[in-house]
Parts: sequence; C-alpha cells; structure tokens
Amino acid sequence: MSPDITIARESPLGADLSELHARHTAAMHADTPPGSIHMLPADALAAPGIAFFVMRRAGVPVGMGAFKRMSAQEAEIKSMHVLSELRGHGLARVMLDHLIAEARAEGITRLSLETGAQASFEAARQLYLRAGFTECPPFASYRPDPNSVFLTRSI
Repeated sequence: MSPDITIARESPLGADLSELHARHTAAMHADTPPGSIHMLPADALAAPGIAFFVMRRAGVPVGMGAFKRMSAQEAEIKSMHVLSELRGHGLARVMLDHLIAEARAEGITRLSLETGAQASFEAARQLYLRAGFTECPPFASYRPDPNSVFLTRSI
C-alpha cells in the first residue's frame, strides 16, 4: 500500500465525506431498479453494530467500506466504494483486506455481502470471488432478486 494511503475507522457523518457518499449513491442508482438497491445512506451507516472505514490518499477521502454485524460471528460488508478515477490500482482489494482483518479481529468468522448482478458490477463480483467469496443464497432479510448476487466466505 502506498504510504500516502491510510484506512481508519471514522464516523460516516464526517464533514468531508459527502462527495464520497454522493458518488456511491449515484453509482448504485445508475442501472439498478429502486427496489433492488440495498445500500445504506450515511446516517444509517452510523448505527450501532456497523464498523465504518475511510480510505484516504494524502488526507483526502477516496474510498470507504463497512461491515454490519448480523450475529456474534457473522457480518455483512456494506458500502464498499472507491472513487471511479482511482479504480484499477488495487485500492478496492486493499479496502476489502482491511475489512476482513478488522472483522476477524472483532471475532467475526463469516462475512457475506450483496452486490449487483448487472454488467456494471462485474469488477466488484470478480474482486470478491478472487478474495475467496462464493455465491450463496440470500441471507438475513434479503429475498431472491435477479439484480442481486449474494456472496459469502469464512474468515
């Protein structure tokens, strides 16, 4: 990881995070029908049981990721996002590895996630599959949805 890249646990309500949240929201709404969007807005990411992390480059927010505890040993990855102009440099993998390590340190033994089935989510699906996630049935309160892919892995 480049020395000017840091990842730290922060409040999702930080004053300098509004553009990051806005761009994540726009990306999630770009080609996903409203009933199939499962992202959490910033205020929901501030809820108890959610660990939220910000990736910064030279102090500027460039990515985010979170996990939401579902039980003592299980959590769901939420709001993984790296700014589009910085993609292709391994930053999403750095964030994912950070989330896995933090979840493991908190006693989590299984991580699951929902991502889009559309072509625009192909890079995200490949990232998770390369990191050892495998397809699984819907979990928690999710229902089958042709616009969703559900993935899980032991950590």
